[in-house]
Amino acid sequence: MAYYIRYSSAAEAHVRALSARDRAAVADRVEQQLAHQPTTETRNRKRMRPNPVAPWEFRIGDLRVYYQVTDSPEPIVDVLAVGQKAGNRVIIGGEEVDL
Repeated sequence: MAYYIRYSSAAEAHVRALSARDRAAVADRVEQQLAHQPTTETRNRKRMRPNPVAPWEFRIGDLRVYYQVTDSPEPIVDVLAVGQKAGNRVIIGGEEVDL
């Protein structure tokens, strides 16, 4: 079953703030990895502890894609935020977020 991938307006703004290379990487990898079985944990995809951002995290190098999955009435992956990891800090939309 293929999931429809939908970006929130905030996530679209986060992606636009990235370099062209990073935007391409996010678009390509999200489509490859999250369109099928987005709730299967892998080395780069994991369920997170409860936090204010999203229940799932997908790693692309130093980039992080935060998303949630809805199975009914139709299968949808909602990308809620895209951030950058720097050491033990996560920067989303220019602000440090505590996860």
